[in-house]
Amino acid sequence: MRFAPTIFRPAFGRVLSVIVVVIAASGLAGYVVAGDLAGLVRYGWGLLLLAAVALALFWFPRLGVAEHEVTVRNVFSTVHLPWPAITLVDTKWALTLHTADRKVTVWASPAPNRYASQAATRSSARVASSNFAPRPGDLLETQSGAAAFVIRHHWEDLRADGLLDAGAEPGSVRRDIHWVTITVLAVLAAATAVGILL
Repeated sequence: MRFAPTIFRPAFGRVLSVIVVVIAASGLAGYVVAGDLAGLVRYGWGLLLLAAVALALFWFPRLGVAEHEVTVRNVFSTVHLPWPAITLVDTKWALTLHTADRKVTVWASPAPNRYASQAATRSSARVASSNFAPRPGDLLETQSGAAAFVIRHHWEDLRADGLLDAGAEPGSVRRDIHWVTITVLAVLAAATAVGILL
């Protein structure tokens, strides 16, 4: 097989989400152990909201790079980008994939902090092609740089084989809204507000 599918998920974000969920679960358990069911009913929603927000922001987002498309799962939507639709891979602020009519920022591949460029070595600043000006976000040891390298490398292979010459078909870029995530967060936010106000 010429290309192995790859999934990028930020390790720090997943660890952070687990810590927040454990803290929220401990808070809920504290109400139960103390026998404060009124406090649990009133303030437990806020702890559930905290856990849900952590999961939505840091656990679920990911970037999938497959043979026929790139899948960007962000907080509120998932975008499916066929390779011919991608016109530019940018890492200025975060990994961003450009198409003819939109740009898709990858939540799971943020740009590195300002100290990353100071720790960079000459070899780590490699990019897939000289057509791309290296930035701190292109460093291979960063989340955005590693993902950008894989995407650019495969994108250039496809272009060299002439598989991108026809361009993208109209409507080939799909966006799926995460209605369940939106609904859960909205309900928990409303319940939290009601619990605080009562």
